[in-house]
Amino acid sequence: MLDRVNTPILCDQVPRIGNKFSQWLGTRVLKLMGWQYSGSFPCCSKMIIAVAPHTSNWDFVLGIAVAFNLRLKITFFGKHSIFIPPFDRLLRRLGGIPIERSANHGVVDAMADKMREADNMVLCLAPEGTRSPISPWKTGFLHIAHKANVPVFLVAFDYKKKLIEFGPRHDIGDNTQHELNRIYLHFKQAQGKYPEKTITKVVPPVEIEIEK
Repeated sequence: MLDRVNTPILCDQVPRIGNKFSQWLGTRVLKLMGWQYSGSFPCCSKMIIAVAPHTSNWDFVLGIAVAFNLRLKITFFGKHSIFIPPFDRLLRRLGGIPIERSANHGVVDAMADKMREADNMVLCLAPEGTRSPISPWKTGFLHIAHKANVPVFLVAFDYKKKLIEFGPRHDIGDNTQHELNRIYLHFKQAQGKYPEKTITKVVPPVEIEIEK
C-alpha cells in the first residue's frame, strides 16, 4: 500500500499551475487510489505527453490527479460533446480543448503551429483516442511532435502494479510507423484497467518499391 506519494521534483522550465490546495487534492486522490510514481520527469518547457493504455474513464481521473499533484500546467483534447454547461468552464480551466472527431483534419497543423509559437506547453493525450480497442493507434500526436519539433514523453498507467511510469522521452522523426512501433513496444508491458481492451500490436514497416 502507498504510505506517501513519491512526487517527482520538476525543474523550473516545466510549466506549472495550481496552489497548495489543488496539490493536496491530487496527492490525496493518488493516496486513496493506491498509486505511486516510477521514473523521472523530463526538464522540458514544451512536449507531448502520451498516456496509455487508455481503457477506462478512471484514466482521466488519475491523469487530473497527477497534474494536480505535480502542479503541472497541461493542455488536453476532449470530445466536443462533453463541453456542455456547467462542465465546459471547468474542463477549459483544466486545460481542455474541445475536438469534433468528424472534422478534426485541421487539428494537427493548428496544434503544431500553436506549440511552435508558445513559450511553454505540455499537451497530454491518449494515442488510442478512445477507450475501445483500436488498431492501429492514431498518429496525429506524432505528426504534431514532428511538425512542432517537440519530444514525446511516454507515461504508462499500469493498473496491475499501481504505478505511474515516467519515460522514456522520444524525439520524433518523419517515419511515423517506426515511431509508432517504438511506442507500442514500450506500452505493451503496461496493463490497463481493462486489459482486454488494450492493443499494442507492432506493425511491420511498409516497403515501398521504387522504380529504377
